[in-house]
Amino acid sequence: MQDSRPWLTHYDKGVPQTIDYPKVPLFHLLEESARKYPDKACTIFKGATISFKEMESITNRVAAALVAMGVKKGDRVGIFMPNTPQFVMAYFGILKAGGVVVSTNPLYTPTEIEHQVNDAGIEIMFVMSNFYKTMKAAQPKTRLKTLIVTNLKETLPPVLRVLFTLAKEKKGGFRIEGGLKEGDIWLQDLLKKQTNSQRPAVEVSPDDTCLFQYSGGTTGISKGAVALHRNVVANTLQIKSWMSTLREGQEIVLMAIPLFHVYGMVAGMNFALASGASMVMVPNPRDLLDVLSSIDKYKPTIFPGVPTLYNAINNHPAVKAGKYDLKSVKACISGSAPLMRETKEKFEALTGGVVFEGFGLSEAPTATHCNPLAGINKTGSIGMPMPDVECKIINLDDGVTVLEMGEVGELIIRGPQVMKGYHNMPTETVNTLRDLEDGGAPWLFTGDIARMDEDGYFYIVDRKKELIKPGGYQVWPREVEEAIIAHPKVLEVGVAGIPDPYRGETVKAWVVVKPGETLTEEEIKTFSKERLAAYKVPTHIEFRSELPKTTVGKILRRELVRQHKEGSKN
Repeated sequence: MQDSRPWLTHYDKGVPQTIDYPKVPLFHLLEESARKYPDKACTIFKGATISFKEMESITNRVAAALVAMGVKKGDRVGIFMPNTPQFVMAYFGILKAGGVVVSTNPLYTPTEIEHQVNDAGIEIMFVMSNFYKTMKAAQPKTRLKTLIVTNLKETLPPVLRVLFTLAKEKKGGFRIEGGLKEGDIWLQDLLKKQTNSQRPAVEVSPDDTCLFQYSGGTTGISKGAVALHRNVVANTLQIKSWMSTLREGQEIVLMAIPLFHVYGMVAGMNFALASGASMVMVPNPRDLLDVLSSIDKYKPTIFPGVPTLYNAINNHPAVKAGKYDLKSVKACISGSAPLMRETKEKFEALTGGVVFEGFGLSEAPTATHCNPLAGINKTGSIGMPMPDVECKIINLDDGVTVLEMGEVGELIIRGPQVMKGYHNMPTETVNTLRDLEDGGAPWLFTGDIARMDEDGYFYIVDRKKELIKPGGYQVWPREVEEAIIAHPKVLEVGVAGIPDPYRGETVKAWVVVKPGETLTEEEIKTFSKERLAAYKVPTHIEFRSELPKTTVGKILRRELVRQHKEGSKN
């Protein structure tokens, strides 16, 4: 396996085996699309459009404003907002000023915000007005000096802006009573001061830091993965090249996957900008009616998403009643969680498009593997390595021996998109980026357990840290989840190991039943026994109305275990 790359022969026609990456900073991709497609919509938000040319100008003005405020090359600047045109403005404005983007989940609590802001050393943060209060609560324990605030209505069409002001602004928490505190400023006021400003004369090279992307913390403390401009440029172009049937300058991307997450940021926003594609902004992916009406109205052709979102659309009563036309969707990259066969097939039947599973991580922002768009999609597989990505499966015990095809071990990756390291975490960096003395760059040890088949397709078995050991046996949670989700009455399932006085650890499943259905523990156990060895069958089953998830729909197994230990269902 070490020298063989069987996947190369299975690439779609037109997908290159290697790419010549331009030595440019990330914002060059926006500048190029503004040059090629000046009048095409860059963002579409509730009917209001901002063209590529306008976005180029606005981001120049944001950058000039930041430099005027004292932002220097390498300074970290935060973004705390959902999917809106203002996110794009802030993101590229920061980069053009020579700053480093640190995008934080807008659902975070003040305590969670404090950790990231302090770790990254953020002094300026872009904030949506409905989160202003949360950020002000976090500020006293941080180095934050200035909040640049924007209101959702600022990018709405005129009529909707009036309606929003009357009906939703106060109710939704977007109105800041008493105005901004001293030291903070409205984004609109900043832009007014920079009416005709050009991009600041800050020299930004491909080897400069572009991004601190904090891992979700699902396996421990949140770590800031440091990506260089060339890392993000490379991955953006890898994703673009993978979409071999893409019509540059003609596609429309539905941006429902959160932009603060590296998946939405790179596989959504940056990919769209590099392709001259318009982005239809969806601030809240849980607002399914907004997602559905956006598809129906704006006819997106590309829809990056997560299985829980596709599944929710599949099961929505309005979709079942045929109230929305979803046939414009041609391609859906599914990531962040395993894609089940039923979800894939049902969504493909609804849209006529292709849902293909990919894989990525914050440490290689973002994609490393993907199933082909035109070729064979293998259910349960994350697909093949993208151009210029090297992969090995390494023995779990010694962390060095390269395993043969079909054998299960840790997935390690090397490629142009792999991060520089973790911020302020030298030990974690050394443990994750390791030199195997093969003359190349260090390898990224993913912590994911995987195998490769004869065609070069990879399969994630599970997370290394989530292995369950009942009585010394090895049980991978994902394997049990896949067995249970096959039951026609099961909507969602999470599986993890819980303490057991006899076996040391035992298997527990948390199950959400489909609406209108009933299911018993015994039915699930009987069903599981037909598909799993006896020691893998859950000894404990708990029925839930919902499961705790990350913002991109990944089930939080660690949280389920914590709740079990505390005897709570919170």
